[in-house]
Amino acid sequence: MKHKHIYLAGGCFWGTEHFFKQIAGVVETEVGFANGQTANPTYEQVYTDTTGYAETVHVVYNPDKVSLEFLLRMFFVAIDPISLNKQGHDEGTRYRTGIYYTDAADLPTIEQVYTEEQGKYTQPLVVEKLPLQNFYPADEFHQNYLDKHPDGYCHLPKALFDFARKGLVL
Repeated sequence: MKHKHIYLAGGCFWGTEHFFKQIAGVVETEVGFANGQTANPTYEQVYTDTTGYAETVHVVYNPDKVSLEFLLRMFFVAIDPISLNKQGHDEGTRYRTGIYYTDAADLPTIEQVYTEEQGKYTQPLVVEKLPLQNFYPADEFHQNYLDKHPDGYCHLPKALFDFARKGLVL
């Protein structure tokens, strides 16, 4: 079966990547920067919040083992969808939340999950739902960061990684 791709911005990409790596059916992850204006941005440039990029995880998954719907439901477990440009202690436009897709056929699933999630809140969700315009991988230092630095900084609670490994949602 052909693998599918989705790009998810959930705050600091170190924790977001580690979270998605725990889910059965995710075959590859890569951290980088999505939907900004500068070609080949560096982490230092993105950190200034002047490039328009969001820290994003490219998630490659096997749709025979895990559905986009499930991945999106897990995404909403791992983020605060009403917090604008802030997740945990991390603040700035680079930490905004977003779902960036490359296949228009995924949009109905994205809309369905988004609408269901919106029903849980009185405030509007601030999660972007946009086609992927561009994505630049971050340098090797940032790839698989929490595998290389198990005690490294992460805005997500460690219990969430166990939750993802168990593959249970809602």
